[in-house]
Amino acid sequence: MAITNYTSPPVKVVFLCQRVPYPPDRGDRITTWHILQHCLLLGAEVRVGCFAEEARDAEALHFLRERCQAVEAPMLRRTPWQKLLSLRGLLTGQALTLPFFRHRALQATVDHWLQNDPPDLIFVYSSSMAQYVLDRRGAKKVMHFAELDSDKWRQFAARSGPIGKWLYGREARTLLAFEAEVARDFDRSLVVSDVEQGLFIKQIPGVVPDVLPNGVDVEHFCSAGDARREPHTLVFTGVMDYEPNVDGVCWFADNCWLALREQFPDAKLLIVGSKPLPAVQALAQRPGIEVTGRVATTPPFFDRATIAIAPLRLARGVQNKVLEALSMGLPVVATPQAAQGLGEVPMGVLRIARTPQATIAHITELWRDPARARSDGQAAASFVRAHWRWQNTYARLDALFAQLGVSPTIRH
Repeated sequence: MAITNYTSPPVKVVFLCQRVPYPPDRGDRITTWHILQHCLLLGAEVRVGCFAEEARDAEALHFLRERCQAVEAPMLRRTPWQKLLSLRGLLTGQALTLPFFRHRALQATVDHWLQNDPPDLIFVYSSSMAQYVLDRRGAKKVMHFAELDSDKWRQFAARSGPIGKWLYGREARTLLAFEAEVARDFDRSLVVSDVEQGLFIKQIPGVVPDVLPNGVDVEHFCSAGDARREPHTLVFTGVMDYEPNVDGVCWFADNCWLALREQFPDAKLLIVGSKPLPAVQALAQRPGIEVTGRVATTPPFFDRATIAIAPLRLARGVQNKVLEALSMGLPVVATPQAAQGLGEVPMGVLRIARTPQATIAHITELWRDPARARSDGQAAASFVRAHWRWQNTYARLDALFAQLGVSPTIRH
């Protein structure tokens, strides 16, 4: 292997995110891992600040510490007590999200990094983590919002009773104010889609974010072939203690599943994802529904299905579950909320259903015409490989680094 002398020292990066950015097994970790990995492969020296949440994170932290200059990951348990403690934000007028993710030891470590070995770049994923570096000068700062978290709270408020409407509405307003402060403090802001960019510009005038789409590991999410597919089988993937996933799959089971089973008595629904809440576990008592819990990898479950569903009613941005299903050669039936971040897609690749009746109709049509389902699935896989590879995202990220003057030096 040839050795190249550096003309300048490696770029130093402080990388902050809510969760341990490995393994890439859920939406935020998929994005943070791929961005972090890209920085490492380009030769950057990276220090990571994040939160551990469960015992199995220890293995992931060991993996990261072998590759990064430093990793600080205090334990954060998303328990009712921790959420109760965040209510102290009511006394200060700030968003409750901020005290929930505030930790003295992590702040001390970040302060030490910034003061004793200043980075060239601070990259933050999720606005709640920006509080650790707000108003700090010296390094270039990039804020990856993905989407505005404040808008998720607005959606929760719209679907809640009087108390929830007030509490979630307050969180939407106060968090938006903080997001605006962050956007104006950082050098660049990133969102995942043109739709999110439009919302951002409307909500935070004067700041135009760059669009950095999610990607798909198309080599991993590649079908083994139609031989394994089980007729009249649907698949839904996602972490099953995440409220939008729980709400979406329960809505589908309550409003669509019985009608489908009446037409197709052998119909099956695979609900694939870790940490299923009791409401999700209870769905396994219904005929034809299988709740897997955590699985080693999801492609074998995609390969059992003929259609993927994404019936999310509370969603923004680009849904990885949709991209992964398309990459696996499955047509997808999705709500407008789950599909909006993808922009224009070829006819038949993605079917939009706004009502239970439309959802049932799309699934029924595909199940009655297996050849059409296969053809649409093949078109879906080709579409993803052309437009949604991670390599496309890396090219945009490299251009952003170059514009900021912090391009990592490639190691040879």
